[in-house]
Amino acid sequence: MAQGETAKQARIAPSGRGGGPAVPDVPLPDVPLPDVSVPDVSLPDEDLDDDAVPGADAAGGAEGTLTGIIGAGGRLDKELAEASGLSRARVQALLAEGRINLAGKVATQSSLKVPAGTPFAIQMPETVALSAQPQDIPLTIVYEDEHLVVVDKPAGLVVHPAAGNPDGTLVNALLYHCAQNAHNGGTSLSGIGGVLRPGIVHRIDKDTSGLLVVAKSAIAHEGLARQFADHSIERAYLALVAGQPVPAEATLRGTIARSSHDRKKMALIGPELRPEGERGAHRSERGKHAVTHYRVLQRFGAPLASDSAALVECRLETGRTHQVRVHMASIGHALLGDQTYGRTPKGLRALLGDLGFARQALHAAVLGFIHPVSAEPMRFASDMPEDMRMLMALLAGEAG
Repeated sequence: MAQGETAKQARIAPSGRGGGPAVPDVPLPDVPLPDVSVPDVSLPDEDLDDDAVPGADAAGGAEGTLTGIIGAGGRLDKELAEASGLSRARVQALLAEGRINLAGKVATQSSLKVPAGTPFAIQMPETVALSAQPQDIPLTIVYEDEHLVVVDKPAGLVVHPAAGNPDGTLVNALLYHCAQNAHNGGTSLSGIGGVLRPGIVHRIDKDTSGLLVVAKSAIAHEGLARQFADHSIERAYLALVAGQPVPAEATLRGTIARSSHDRKKMALIGPELRPEGERGAHRSERGKHAVTHYRVLQRFGAPLASDSAALVECRLETGRTHQVRVHMASIGHALLGDQTYGRTPKGLRALLGDLGFARQALHAAVLGFIHPVSAEPMRFASDMPEDMRMLMALLAGEAG
Protein backbone atom coordinates (compact mmCIF):
# COMPACT_ATOMS: atom_id res chain seq x y z
CA MET A 1 0.00 0.00 0.00
CA ALA A 2 1.41 3.42 -0.88
CA GLN A 3 2.62 5.62 1.96
CA GLY A 4 -0.20 7.73 3.36
CA GLU A 5 -2.92 5.82 1.50
CA THR A 6 -5.97 5.11 3.63
CA ALA A 7 -7.38 1.63 3.82
CA LYS A 8 -10.88 2.84 4.64
CA GLN A 9 -12.91 6.02 4.46
CA ALA A 10 -14.71 7.05 7.62
CA ARG A 11 -17.99 8.92 7.70
CA ILE A 12 -16.48 11.92 9.40
CA ALA A 13 -15.83 15.48 8.31
CA PRO A 14 -12.49 17.31 8.60
CA SER A 15 -11.83 19.39 11.68
CA GLY A 16 -14.06 22.43 11.86
CA ARG A 17 -11.26 24.85 12.76
CA GLY A 18 -11.52 28.14 10.97
CA GLY A 19 -14.85 29.49 9.67
CA GLY A 20 -18.27 29.17 11.21
CA PRO A 21 -19.66 30.27 14.58
CA ALA A 22 -17.45 30.30 17.63
CA VAL A 23 -17.46 27.08 19.64
CA PRO A 24 -18.31 27.71 23.31
CA ASP A 25 -16.13 26.46 26.14
CA VAL A 26 -18.05 24.33 28.63
CA PRO A 27 -16.62 24.42 32.18
CA LEU A 28 -16.69 20.97 33.77
CA PRO A 29 -17.84 20.25 37.32
CA ASP A 30 -15.20 20.57 40.03
CA VAL A 31 -16.08 17.26 41.64
CA PRO A 32 -15.14 13.68 40.70
CA LEU A 33 -17.61 11.45 38.96
CA PRO A 34 -19.17 8.77 41.17
CA ASP A 35 -16.74 5.93 41.82
CA VAL A 36 -17.93 2.57 40.51
CA SER A 37 -16.15 -0.69 39.92
CA VAL A 38 -14.34 -1.28 36.64
CA PRO A 39 -15.40 -4.55 35.00
CA ASP A 40 -12.32 -4.97 32.79
CA VAL A 41 -9.42 -2.53 32.54
CA SER A 42 -6.09 -3.39 30.97
CA LEU A 43 -4.03 -0.53 32.41
CA PRO A 44 -0.89 -1.24 34.46
CA ASP A 45 -0.41 0.28 37.90
CA GLU A 46 1.60 3.27 36.66
CA ASP A 47 -0.18 6.58 35.96
CA LEU A 48 0.30 6.48 32.20
CA ASP A 49 -1.62 8.57 29.70
CA ASP A 50 -3.08 7.14 26.54
CA ASP A 51 -0.32 9.23 24.97
CA ALA A 52 2.49 7.08 26.32
CA VAL A 53 6.13 8.12 26.33
CA PRO A 54 9.14 6.06 27.39
CA GLY A 55 8.88 5.18 31.06
CA ALA A 56 10.90 3.62 33.83
CA ASP A 57 11.56 0.42 31.91
CA ALA A 58 12.52 2.25 28.73
CA ALA A 59 15.49 1.35 26.63
CA GLY A 60 17.57 4.07 25.06
CA GLY A 61 20.57 2.51 23.37
CA ALA A 62 23.76 1.20 24.92
CA GLU A 63 24.30 2.03 28.57
CA GLY A 64 26.62 4.99 29.08
CA THR A 65 26.81 8.66 30.01
CA LEU A 66 26.01 11.51 27.66
CA THR A 67 27.63 14.81 28.71
CA GLY A 68 27.50 18.38 27.46
CA ILE A 69 26.84 22.04 28.24
CA ILE A 70 23.49 23.88 28.31
CA GLY A 71 23.37 26.39 25.48
CA ALA A 72 21.12 29.47 25.65
CA GLY A 73 19.57 28.73 29.02
CA GLY A 74 15.88 28.34 29.86
CA ARG A 75 13.49 25.53 30.74
CA LEU A 76 15.49 22.39 31.58
CA ASP A 77 13.74 19.76 29.43
CA LYS A 78 13.77 22.03 26.37
CA GLU A 79 17.44 22.98 26.78
CA LEU A 80 18.52 19.37 27.37
CA ALA A 81 16.60 18.19 24.30
CA GLU A 82 18.38 20.77 22.15
CA ALA A 83 21.80 20.09 23.66
CA SER A 84 21.60 16.28 23.68
CA GLY A 85 19.65 15.52 20.52
CA LEU A 86 17.10 13.50 22.52
CA SER A 87 13.41 14.23 22.24
CA ARG A 88 11.84 16.40 24.92
CA ALA A 89 9.59 13.52 25.91
CA ARG A 90 12.64 11.27 26.32
CA VAL A 91 14.39 13.89 28.45
CA GLN A 92 11.31 14.20 30.69
CA ALA A 93 11.26 10.42 31.21
CA LEU A 94 14.99 10.37 32.09
CA LEU A 95 14.50 13.27 34.52
CA ALA A 96 11.69 11.35 36.23
CA GLU A 97 14.04 8.37 36.60
CA GLY A 98 16.74 10.51 38.23
CA ARG A 99 19.21 9.83 35.43
CA ILE A 100 20.24 13.46 34.77
CA ASN A 101 22.79 15.51 36.71
CA LEU A 102 23.29 19.27 36.49
CA ALA A 103 26.68 20.47 37.73
CA GLY A 104 26.99 17.25 39.74
CA LYS A 105 23.50 17.33 41.31
CA VAL A 106 20.53 15.14 40.35
CA ALA A 107 17.74 17.05 38.57
CA THR A 108 14.16 15.80 38.30
CA GLN A 109 12.05 18.89 37.53
CA SER A 110 11.36 19.43 33.81
CA SER A 111 10.30 23.06 34.25
CA LEU A 112 13.42 24.10 36.20
CA LYS A 113 15.05 27.24 34.77
CA VAL A 114 18.70 26.52 34.06
CA PRO A 115 21.36 29.09 33.10
CA ALA A 116 23.53 28.93 30.00
CA GLY A 117 26.83 27.13 30.43
CA THR A 118 25.57 24.61 33.00
CA PRO A 119 27.27 21.21 32.55
CA PHE A 120 25.01 18.16 32.39
CA ALA A 121 25.41 14.39 32.41
CA ILE A 122 22.72 11.94 31.28
CA GLN A 123 23.01 8.31 32.32
CA MET A 124 21.47 6.34 29.46
CA PRO A 125 19.81 3.06 30.46
CA GLU A 126 20.93 -0.20 28.92
CA THR A 127 18.83 -1.61 26.11
CA VAL A 128 16.92 -4.64 27.29
CA ALA A 129 15.63 -7.57 25.29
CA LEU A 130 11.90 -7.74 24.66
CA SER A 131 10.07 -10.17 26.92
CA ALA A 132 6.68 -10.09 25.18
CA GLN A 133 6.40 -13.13 22.92
CA PRO A 134 5.13 -13.21 19.31
CA GLN A 135 1.64 -14.67 18.90
CA ASP A 136 -0.31 -15.38 15.72
CA ILE A 137 -3.32 -13.12 16.28
CA PRO A 138 -5.22 -11.70 13.25
CA LEU A 139 -4.65 -7.98 12.63
CA THR A 140 -5.99 -5.32 10.27
CA ILE A 141 -2.91 -3.47 9.04
CA VAL A 142 -3.84 -0.10 7.54
CA TYR A 143 -0.30 0.99 6.64
CA GLU A 144 3.23 -0.26 7.23
CA ASP A 145 6.82 0.69 6.37
CA GLU A 146 10.20 -0.01 7.94
CA HIS A 147 9.67 2.59 10.68
CA LEU A 148 6.03 2.30 11.77
CA VAL A 149 2.77 0.41 11.40
CA VAL A 150 -0.81 1.69 11.64
CA VAL A 151 -3.34 -0.83 12.96
CA ASP A 152 -7.16 -0.82 13.06
CA LYS A 153 -7.66 -2.45 16.46
CA PRO A 154 -10.87 -4.39 17.14
CA ALA A 155 -12.75 -3.93 20.40
CA GLY A 156 -11.73 -6.53 22.97
CA LEU A 157 -8.00 -6.52 22.18
CA VAL A 158 -5.66 -5.19 24.89
CA VAL A 159 -2.86 -2.99 23.53
CA HIS A 160 0.10 -4.33 25.55
CA PRO A 161 0.84 -6.91 28.24
CA ALA A 162 0.12 -5.83 31.80
CA ALA A 163 -1.10 -7.28 35.08
CA GLY A 164 -4.01 -9.58 34.27
CA ASN A 165 -3.16 -9.61 30.54
CA PRO A 166 0.26 -11.28 30.16
CA ASP A 167 -0.29 -12.15 26.50
CA GLY A 168 -2.86 -12.18 23.72
CA THR A 169 -2.33 -8.44 23.15
CA LEU A 170 -1.76 -6.16 20.18
CA VAL A 171 1.97 -6.12 21.01
CA ASN A 172 2.14 -9.93 20.88
CA ALA A 173 0.32 -9.90 17.55
CA LEU A 174 2.60 -7.21 16.08
CA LEU A 175 5.77 -9.00 17.17
CA TYR A 176 4.57 -12.04 15.22
CA HIS A 177 3.46 -9.95 12.25
CA CYS A 178 6.78 -8.10 11.99
CA ALA A 179 8.78 -11.33 12.18
CA GLN A 180 6.66 -12.87 9.41
CA ASN A 181 6.75 -9.81 7.15
CA ALA A 182 10.40 -8.82 7.02
CA HIS A 183 9.95 -7.59 3.42
CA ASN A 184 8.29 -4.48 4.88
CA GLY A 185 11.50 -3.68 6.77
CA GLY A 186 11.97 -3.82 10.53
CA THR A 187 11.55 -7.34 11.87
CA SER A 188 10.46 -6.20 15.34
CA LEU A 189 9.18 -3.18 17.28
CA SER A 190 11.07 -0.31 18.83
CA GLY A 191 12.63 -1.33 22.17
CA ILE A 192 12.17 2.16 23.64
CA GLY A 193 8.80 1.28 25.13
CA GLY A 194 10.41 -1.35 27.36
CA VAL A 195 9.93 -5.06 27.78
CA LEU A 196 6.12 -4.99 27.90
CA ARG A 197 5.32 -1.98 25.71
CA PRO A 198 7.71 -2.16 22.72
CA GLY A 199 6.84 0.41 20.09
CA ILE A 200 3.82 1.75 21.98
CA VAL A 201 3.55 5.55 21.83
CA HIS A 202 -0.18 5.79 22.61
CA ARG A 203 -3.03 3.51 23.58
CA ILE A 204 -6.76 3.07 23.36
CA ASP A 205 -8.84 1.09 25.83
CA LYS A 206 -9.37 -2.62 25.41
CA ASP A 207 -13.05 -2.15 24.54
CA THR A 208 -12.48 0.84 22.24
CA SER A 209 -11.94 0.07 18.55
CA GLY A 210 -9.96 1.99 15.96
CA LEU A 211 -6.63 3.34 14.79
CA LEU A 212 -3.24 3.22 16.51
CA VAL A 213 0.27 3.90 15.24
CA VAL A 214 3.10 1.75 16.59
CA ALA A 215 6.84 2.42 16.18
CA LYS A 216 9.14 -0.17 14.60
CA SER A 217 12.35 1.88 14.87
CA ALA A 218 13.87 4.04 17.61
CA ILE A 219 13.83 7.16 15.42
CA ALA A 220 10.12 6.66 14.70
CA HIS A 221 9.38 6.10 18.39
CA GLU A 222 11.13 9.33 19.40
CA GLY A 223 9.50 11.33 16.60
CA LEU A 224 5.99 10.07 17.28
CA ALA A 225 6.36 10.51 21.04
CA ARG A 226 7.39 14.12 20.43
CA GLN A 227 4.24 14.77 18.38
CA PHE A 228 1.99 13.21 21.00
CA ALA A 229 3.73 15.25 23.70
CA ASP A 230 3.17 18.54 21.89
CA HIS A 231 -0.43 17.62 20.94
CA SER A 232 0.14 17.99 17.19
CA ILE A 233 -1.42 14.59 16.37
CA GLU A 234 -4.87 14.65 14.74
CA ARG A 235 -7.30 12.33 16.50
CA ALA A 236 -11.05 12.07 16.04
CA TYR A 237 -13.33 9.58 17.78
CA LEU A 238 -16.91 8.59 17.04
CA ALA A 239 -19.07 8.01 20.11
CA LEU A 240 -22.69 7.03 20.67
CA VAL A 241 -23.88 8.80 23.81
CA ALA A 242 -27.00 8.82 25.97
CA GLY A 243 -29.18 11.87 25.39
CA GLN A 244 -28.46 14.76 23.05
CA PRO A 245 -25.75 17.23 24.14
CA VAL A 246 -26.58 20.94 24.27
CA PRO A 247 -24.96 22.93 22.81
CA ALA A 248 -24.46 20.75 19.75
CA GLU A 249 -20.81 21.81 19.50
CA ALA A 250 -18.49 22.80 22.34
CA THR A 251 -15.06 22.46 23.93
CA LEU A 252 -14.73 20.58 27.21
CA ARG A 253 -11.83 21.44 29.51
CA GLY A 254 -10.97 19.90 32.86
CA THR A 255 -8.21 18.31 34.87
CA ILE A 256 -8.28 14.50 34.89
CA ALA A 257 -6.56 12.36 37.52
CA ARG A 258 -6.78 8.86 38.88
CA SER A 259 -9.64 8.44 41.32
CA SER A 260 -8.53 8.63 44.93
CA HIS A 261 -10.91 5.73 45.64
CA ASP A 262 -10.14 3.42 42.71
CA ARG A 263 -6.83 3.68 40.82
CA LYS A 264 -8.30 1.91 37.80
CA LYS A 265 -10.79 4.73 37.36
CA MET A 266 -10.27 8.34 36.31
CA ALA A 267 -12.04 11.39 37.73
CA LEU A 268 -12.25 15.15 37.27
CA ILE A 269 -10.56 17.26 39.93
CA GLY A 270 -10.89 20.95 40.79
CA PRO A 271 -9.47 23.51 38.35
CA GLU A 272 -7.62 25.21 41.19
CA LEU A 273 -5.13 22.35 40.95
CA ARG A 274 -4.36 23.19 37.33
CA PRO A 275 -1.20 25.33 37.21
CA GLU A 276 -0.49 27.93 34.59
CA GLY A 277 2.21 26.97 32.12
CA GLU A 278 3.10 26.57 28.52
CA ARG A 279 1.08 24.45 26.12
CA GLY A 280 1.66 20.75 26.64
CA ALA A 281 2.86 21.18 30.24
CA HIS A 282 -0.46 21.54 32.07
CA ARG A 283 0.13 19.22 34.98
CA SER A 284 -0.78 19.49 38.64
CA GLU A 285 0.31 17.44 41.60
CA ARG A 286 -2.77 15.36 40.90
CA GLY A 287 -4.04 15.37 37.38
CA LYS A 288 -3.40 16.72 33.92
CA HIS A 289 -5.16 19.31 31.81
CA ALA A 290 -7.50 17.70 29.24
CA VAL A 291 -9.27 19.26 26.25
CA THR A 292 -11.95 17.63 24.06
CA HIS A 293 -13.80 19.32 21.18
CA TYR A 294 -17.14 17.64 20.47
CA ARG A 295 -19.92 18.13 17.94
CA VAL A 296 -23.19 16.26 17.44
CA LEU A 297 -23.37 14.52 14.05
CA GLN A 298 -26.75 12.77 14.34
CA ARG A 299 -29.63 12.64 16.83
CA PHE A 300 -31.87 9.68 17.66
CA GLY A 301 -35.31 10.02 19.32
CA ALA A 302 -36.95 12.99 20.99
CA PRO A 303 -34.42 15.24 22.79
CA LEU A 304 -35.68 14.62 26.35
CA ALA A 305 -36.99 11.07 25.92
CA SER A 306 -35.47 8.25 27.94
CA ASP A 307 -34.43 6.51 24.72
CA SER A 308 -32.77 9.53 23.09
CA ALA A 309 -29.16 9.26 21.95
CA ALA A 310 -26.67 10.95 19.65
CA LEU A 311 -23.68 10.23 17.45
CA VAL A 312 -20.89 12.59 18.52
CA GLU A 313 -17.50 13.36 17.02
CA CYS A 314 -14.81 14.04 19.65
CA ARG A 315 -11.50 15.60 18.64
CA LEU A 316 -8.70 15.45 21.18
CA GLU A 317 -6.12 18.10 21.98
CA THR A 318 -4.77 15.93 24.79
CA GLY A 319 -4.73 12.17 25.24
CA ARG A 320 -5.52 11.42 28.86
CA THR A 321 -6.63 8.00 30.04
CA HIS A 322 -10.39 7.57 29.47
CA GLN A 323 -10.58 11.24 28.38
CA VAL A 324 -13.59 11.03 26.05
CA ARG A 325 -15.48 8.79 28.45
CA VAL A 326 -14.86 11.04 31.47
CA HIS A 327 -15.56 14.30 29.63
CA MET A 328 -18.83 13.18 28.03
CA ALA A 329 -20.06 11.62 31.27
CA SER A 330 -19.27 14.85 33.11
CA ILE A 331 -21.86 16.76 31.06
CA GLY A 332 -24.49 14.07 31.54
CA HIS A 333 -23.99 12.20 28.25
CA ALA A 334 -22.09 9.04 29.06
CA LEU A 335 -21.17 6.68 26.24
CA LEU A 336 -23.71 3.94 25.58
CA GLY A 337 -22.51 0.64 26.99
CA ASP A 338 -20.03 2.29 29.38
CA GLN A 339 -20.82 0.85 32.80
CA THR A 340 -17.75 2.47 34.36
CA TYR A 341 -18.69 6.12 33.90
CA GLY A 342 -22.43 5.89 33.33
CA ARG A 343 -25.46 3.65 33.32
CA THR A 344 -27.63 2.69 30.38
CA PRO A 345 -30.78 4.87 30.29
CA LYS A 346 -33.93 2.97 31.14
CA GLY A 347 -35.38 3.52 27.68
CA LEU A 348 -32.34 1.93 25.99
CA ARG A 349 -31.67 -1.06 28.26
CA ALA A 350 -33.78 -3.51 26.28
CA LEU A 351 -32.27 -2.38 22.97
CA LEU A 352 -28.65 -2.77 24.15
CA GLY A 353 -29.52 -6.02 25.90
CA ASP A 354 -31.15 -7.56 22.83
CA LEU A 355 -28.14 -6.54 20.72
CA GLY A 356 -25.70 -7.85 23.31
CA PHE A 357 -23.83 -4.54 23.20
CA ALA A 358 -21.58 -4.61 26.27
CA ARG A 359 -18.74 -2.16 25.60
CA GLN A 360 -18.36 1.60 25.46
CA ALA A 361 -19.58 2.81 22.06
CA LEU A 362 -16.33 4.50 21.08
CA HIS A 363 -14.26 4.23 17.90
CA ALA A 364 -10.94 5.92 17.04
CA ALA A 365 -11.91 6.94 13.50
CA VAL A 366 -9.19 9.35 12.34
CA LEU A 367 -5.45 9.46 13.00
CA GLY A 368 -3.10 11.99 11.44
CA PHE A 369 0.58 12.77 12.03
CA ILE A 370 3.81 13.76 10.33
CA HIS A 371 5.92 10.76 9.38
CA PRO A 372 8.86 10.92 11.83
CA VAL A 373 11.42 10.00 9.15
CA SER A 374 10.13 11.20 5.77
CA ALA A 375 8.34 14.28 7.23
CA GLU A 376 5.35 13.55 4.98
CA PRO A 377 1.83 14.18 6.30
CA MET A 378 0.01 10.93 7.05
CA ARG A 379 -3.75 10.68 7.61
CA PHE A 380 -5.81 7.52 8.06
CA ALA A 381 -9.53 6.92 8.51
CA SER A 382 -11.47 3.90 9.72
CA ASP A 383 -15.12 2.97 9.22
CA MET A 384 -17.29 2.49 12.27
CA PRO A 385 -17.27 -1.23 13.24
CA GLU A 386 -20.22 -3.51 12.67
CA ASP A 387 -21.46 -3.56 16.29
CA MET A 388 -21.70 0.25 16.46
CA ARG A 389 -23.31 0.43 13.00
CA MET A 390 -25.95 -2.06 14.12
CA LEU A 391 -26.55 -0.07 17.31
CA MET A 392 -27.00 3.08 15.23
CA ALA A 393 -29.48 1.31 12.96
CA LEU A 394 -31.54 0.16 15.94
CA LEU A 395 -31.49 3.65 17.45
CA ALA A 396 -32.72 5.03 14.13
CA GLY A 397 -35.37 2.29 13.82
CA GLU A 398 -33.82 1.02 10.61
CA ALA A 399 -33.05 -2.56 11.60
CA GLY A 400 -35.57 -5.05 10.41
